[in-house]
Amino acid sequence: MVLGLTAADIGRRVVVRRRIDAGERPLYTDLLGELRSIDASGVVIRTASDEVRVPLNEIHRAKTVPERRGVTAREVAALELAAAEAWPPTELAWLGDWRLRAAGGYTGRANSALPVGDPGVSLGEAIGRVVEFYRERGLPPQVDVPLPLAGPVERELIKAGWHPECTVYLQVMALDELIAATPEATGWTLAAQPSAAALEIVAGRRGPLPEAARHVLTAVADLRFAEYAESGDLLAMARGSVTRQWLGLFAIETVTAARRRGLARQAVGVLARWARTAGARNAFLQVESTNTTAMALYEKLGFSTHHRYTRYRKVEA
Repeated sequence: MVLGLTAADIGRRVVVRRRIDAGERPLYTDLLGELRSIDASGVVIRTASDEVRVPLNEIHRAKTVPERRGVTAREVAALELAAAEAWPPTELAWLGDWRLRAAGGYTGRANSALPVGDPGVSLGEAIGRVVEFYRERGLPPQVDVPLPLAGPVERELIKAGWHPECTVYLQVMALDELIAATPEATGWTLAAQPSAAALEIVAGRRGPLPEAARHVLTAVADLRFAEYAESGDLLAMARGSVTRQWLGLFAIETVTAARRRGLARQAVGVLARWARTAGARNAFLQVESTNTTAMALYEKLGFSTHHRYTRYRKVEA
């Protein structure tokens, strides 16, 4: 037995906190992965990137972590609502349980209907009301359809001639595991509002920011922007929010000249540690299916797909 692990745990997912003696105060780092071997001298962990041997005298504590399992419809709905609250529109209307969101066209998520729950009317009538809502605001009618939860909505939209715009994966990870998979970085600042430089980085990706953008970016009670600068120049940033005990990760950005330095991983780790103090238990992020580079990074961190949604748009004649 090694501090809570036994040979019976070989092959299971574990987290090991490693103590590194460095000067007057020891440093700690966490390793998450599969337990490959264990003996009186220590353990071998297969992480997302390598196999690591940890000597017994460097193990501060260790434990097994739950295996991933399939998700239920209730869990899909709960995460969709947490994600909706993490990216608030400037205008929110209700159609039964459905959310009709508008923000002057700034981002698809803030300008689409979310069909979670009962609209209180037939699907055909509900879709007609969605169309009216967006036409009144001069916006294209859009619906983000969580799958397979809202399969009947998808079928109705397709029958009515709506076209798929994109598919987005909701990637999730237990917060303790995310902390274990990321470094305890220094030099980062945390603030409830983005700096002017951070807004420039966001604008560089999405184009000029309309008035609604600041609301979408900042109108969450538990929110932090993590920023990293050198010599006064902002090199990396990320936005984190806590809603319904979920850490939502958005706008993870690194300037071109500073890439391949692990700053994105550091940003995620900084926000994960803050989120634990804010009561979060799990983390999520949203990534389009075509963004294979980002998906590869998140997979290395340990994120897995919880579910997906497809955005449908009504093609106007």
